[in-house]
Amino acid sequence: MRLLLVEDNRELADWLGKTLRQANYVVDIVHDGEDVEHALAAGDHALVILDLALPRMGGLEVLRMLRARGNRVPVIVLTANASLDGRVKGLNEGADDYLAKPFQIEELEARIRVQLRRVNDRTAPVVACGDLVFDTNTRLFSLGGEALALTPREHAVLEQLMIKAGRTVSKAALSAAIYDFETDADPSAIEIYVHRVRKKLEGSRVQITTLRGLGYLLRHDDLVP
Repeated sequence: MRLLLVEDNRELADWLGKTLRQANYVVDIVHDGEDVEHALAAGDHALVILDLALPRMGGLEVLRMLRARGNRVPVIVLTANASLDGRVKGLNEGADDYLAKPFQIEELEARIRVQLRRVNDRTAPVVACGDLVFDTNTRLFSLGGEALALTPREHAVLEQLMIKAGRTVSKAALSAAIYDFETDADPSAIEIYVHRVRKKLEGSRVQITTLRGLGYLLRHDDLVP
């Protein structure tokens, strides 16, 4: 799952980016409000974490711009302004959630999970496809009741396929899910990651089908004709 972090405090941004990557998110970071629209156009982001005190274009102005242009990406606002008026103003401008600094990383991660479940039309934290289970709270996979060991990029590939189980996911969408702005994307590597995940699903009720020219499809044996 790919996130965009907009934070001008570079030390905080680096720490948050590192922490969220350890939780198996792909994180892009920008430090300026005017860079947000370009960043969103360049990547398929599932959620934005937005500081309000930004250079050149403030967070509230960024929110107004995004919503005025019909961009409904979930936005969690981070700000040092914890006043009621400040929170109400941010929510009225189109924020989906609001977290005052300083904050605990566990709370931010919980709020991220809630927003991602909402945008994917899920209320339960656990997603299942056959005997493959993904817990969105712990961000861990299990297969047949046993923990499934995955590298970060294998995890990103399987997560994208899992949340869209039964639907085709293009190679471009998988590439967008695993590579951040600072990484040179290698589209051909997607085939390698999919192959590795397939190997780890062998013997289970779940399989990844390749649809030539379209992408990949995750489904369990009850759905296989």
